[in-house]
Amino acid sequence: MNTLKSTQDEVARRCIVNPNRRVRKSEKHAGYLVLGLLTLLWPVVRRIINNTDVTVGYIDPNIWLLILISLICFMLIIGLCWWVLRQFWMSLGLPDWGNMVLQFNELSAWHQLGFYWASLALLLFAALACLVAIC
Repeated sequence: MNTLKSTQDEVARRCIVNPNRRVRKSEKHAGYLVLGLLTLLWPVVRRIINNTDVTVGYIDPNIWLLILISLICFMLIIGLCWWVLRQFWMSLGLPDWGNMVLQFNELSAWHQLGFYWASLALLLFAALACLVAIC
C-alpha cells in the first residue's frame, strides 16, 4: 500500500476537472457571496443605525460594525487557510481526501481509536500553546 508514492502525472490528473461531475455555481461561490454581502452590508448597517436614533453616540453604532468586521475577517482567514492547505496538499502529491477517508475506514478499530486519541492530544496541546502565548 504505497499511498504516499505518486508521480507528477497522477497529481496533474487529479487537477483536471472531471467533466461528469457537475457542481452548481452556488456551491462553488457560496463563500464569496456571503463575504460580498457582509462587505456590502457594512455601510448600510451604519446608515440604518444612525438614521433610526438621532441621539445615538459615535461609539454605540460601531459596536455592531465591529461584530460585522470580525465576521468578514474570520471568513477571509478561513478562506485563505483553506487555499494554502489545498496548495500544500497538491504540491506534496498526497492522495485525495476521499481516498484517505476510505483508507482510514479500512483500519482496525484500535488503530482508529489511537488516531482519535492522538488527534485529541494534539488539539489539547494546541489549545495549551494558545493559552501560553496569550498569558
